[in-house]
Amino acid sequence: MQSKTSSNSTATILIILILVFTFPIWIGIVGGIFGLVVGLFGAVIGIIAGVFGALVGAIGGIFGWMFDWDHDSHWPFFWSGKSIVILSIILAIIIVASRKNRT
Repeated sequence: MQSKTSSNSTATILIILILVFTFPIWIGIVGGIFGLVVGLFGAVIGIIAGVFGALVGAIGGIFGWMFDWDHDSHWPFFWSGKSIVILSIILAIIIVASRKNRT
């Protein structure tokens, strides 16, 4: 009966020693996984912010190009010839789309 008790205590001590000596490895693995998760979360936020910035920049560029925001336009209300072309294209698309919906 005494050998069973000593083998249990030896196994317990061995497990404790293994845990103590391998603790840096485990804490490193946990820290690496945490860093990976936080890094991926930051990357997703960065991608969303980049797409939002690109959309806002594209919209601003289109409006700046359409309305010629350098104020050198000769059309009333800062309209340029480009604005008339774009509005004509939009009007043509609306007319074609409405004709397709009727049939």
